Amino acid sequence: MTEPVVPAAPAPDATPTPDSTPARTAEAPQRLDPARSVCLLIGVDAYSGPAHDGLEKLNSVKHNLAGLRKVFLDQHIGGFPEGRVITLPNPAAAPEIMDAVEEAGTRAEDTLIVYYAGHGLLGTDQRLYLTLPTSRLGRPAGWVDTRHLRGAIEKSSARRVVLILDCCFSGKWIQEEGESYSAPDSAELALSTLTQLDAGTYALTSTAHNRLSHAPDPDTCSAFTGALVNVLTKGDSGGGEVLTLGEVFRLLRKTMSTMSLPERQEPRAQDENGLSALGFVRNAAKPPLPEPTPPAEVVPAPPPGRLRRKLLVALAVGLALGLAAPPAWDRLRPPAHAEARGDCSSRAALLDHSDVLDKQEVDNEGVEGLSGLAFAPGRHNNVFAIADNEPGRIFPIGIGTPEALRLRAQRATTLRKADGSELGRWFDGEAIAVEKGGRTALVASETGPAIRRFDLDSGLQKGPDFPLPKGFRIWPDGGAMAGRTTESLALTPSGTYLYVGLESPLAQDGDDRGKNLLRIQRYTGTPGGTYTLDHQYAYRTDEGLGLVELVAVDDHRLLALERQYSAGLGNAIRVKNVLLGPKARDVTGEKSLYDMPADEFLTSTLLFDLADCPAGSPGEVALKGTQANPLLGNVEGMALGGTVSDGPYRGRRSLLMVTDDNGNAQQITRFYSIAVRL
Repeated sequence: MTEPVVPAAPAPDATPTPDSTPARTAEAPQRLDPARSVCLLIGVDAYSGPAHDGLEKLNSVKHNLAGLRKVFLDQHIGGFPEGRVITLPNPAAAPEIMDAVEEAGTRAEDTLIVYYAGHGLLGTDQRLYLTLPTSRLGRPAGWVDTRHLRGAIEKSSARRVVLILDCCFSGKWIQEEGESYSAPDSAELALSTLTQLDAGTYALTSTAHNRLSHAPDPDTCSAFTGALVNVLTKGDSGGGEVLTLGEVFRLLRKTMSTMSLPERQEPRAQDENGLSALGFVRNAAKPPLPEPTPPAEVVPAPPPGRLRRKLLVALAVGLALGLAAPPAWDRLRPPAHAEARGDCSSRAALLDHSDVLDKQEVDNEGVEGLSGLAFAPGRHNNVFAIADNEPGRIFPIGIGTPEALRLRAQRATTLRKADGSELGRWFDGEAIAVEKGGRTALVASETGPAIRRFDLDSGLQKGPDFPLPKGFRIWPDGGAMAGRTTESLALTPSGTYLYVGLESPLAQDGDDRGKNLLRIQRYTGTPGGTYTLDHQYAYRTDEGLGLVELVAVDDHRLLALERQYSAGLGNAIRVKNVLLGPKARDVTGEKSLYDMPADEFLTSTLLFDLADCPAGSPGEVALKGTQANPLLGNVEGMALGGTVSDGPYRGRRSLLMVTDDNGNAQQITRFYSIAVRL
């Protein structure tokens, strides 16, 4: 824990106030005492409502929270001790917000700072409402009434309260509270009329009462919070040792006036009792203030009458702020144990995960190297997993239910040629699809590469290898890279189409600024019968990612699993929605995908990023190696199951995923159950 910041010493002839905070001087404005204050950062970014009335996810909010937390903890700027900057990401219900505010107010003796970022909405009563992850448009019952927030703040025993709101229409807070004091000379007015900053409220909002807040780049802070973090981090070279609230506000307005936004966005401020002259943070552009030892044996006495003092810096920061989600255990009070479950995005939620099969054996055969998953049509209690090591094997695995995985691997079936002989020294099976009737499976292997049909009972190959486009062959016979060929395949529920995807680009296709340009081959045929080459589609991944699995939702819609591994950083795992509508172009005759127009590639949108799934309390998820989120691993297999029948995600489809441990003690075999809204 960092050391508390000691307030600047009083002037030689000044008498210390009862709480040991020195009176303001012309040279050094009175500053809030970080060691006796509390900063509560609340952010909502993971909205989960239905498409027709849901609120858009606000990725900027997570960056807002991270940026502000860093600034307030910086001992040369905010100076707050570790335990006095509290983060509350994605509160589930309004009472959770009120409880956090009230408890923070109880702990804060000097100043309470409350910050909120997320969607702001106007009700039919034209009042400002804040939102929760489950809030929906047109459903006020799920909104947070700001009158309740005011009530929670009113209970604070802090001398001052600072409320910071970053959301659309945030200026409504000021309009509802009273006249706005946002004039540039408000700080000078306060300095000329006050001799001591004892109590009051300061509210700072991101925009006016009838304007939107903007977050143009999901990979950075929202416009308002980004400007605030920038001002606090850089400071003012022409200012004093401390930046007052009024000075911060003027710098904010100046910074935001130069931004290129869809429409003009001006922050607003409301000053009660001249609090704009209160020292808010140390000026980062100036050397650190000296930290003399405070007078000994000074026992703080309660202010006369224990009046509730508000310092509301209502920073209504952005239409949809994306607060950085700090660790779940960084809360106002020690939280209850949290499981690794919940929303990964507005359209996906982690139901369960299990490592029970990691380094396990069935009949002396290791359950390892699992690279592909497939359910038999209409049967979702058992899944078939293809192993990519020697020899090729398929493990039937009982899964339990999507909500509670109870994995049990059964004896594997070894894959062989039709005459019973071995397929080869290294089969490298990467993907599997079970055909109608559940008696045969199609398997893609990178050795060859090849696509074959096998009998699930005997493991014997049935019929010849499927035809492959010439370009899919390994160089010099084709343009494919060894070990990066037919990694994924998906059989549509109707059995009409089979889709096969390459992991990496063909030599002639390359990449577009790091985004791999891949080919997905479609076959037409019937279950158990012949499949022939049909259309070929162009697919572009995210930067640096490869395509490792495909799942067919229907004849013209796929889910694509993209993966990347970086030493020292870990894995990136993303699942995309891919549409193959009537406008999807057949690129079979194209010699190269390089420089092909964007609209000739398949349309894909992010369904979820596994890194955004909740990992629960520390230690809830086992970690092997370095990962940004302990849930992450070498995910290679994916299969779409049945409909979730119970709980908050009822009606969604279940998606089962698995990691490939490569038979390595430093990697893990892990299954995930995800509820997805398709």
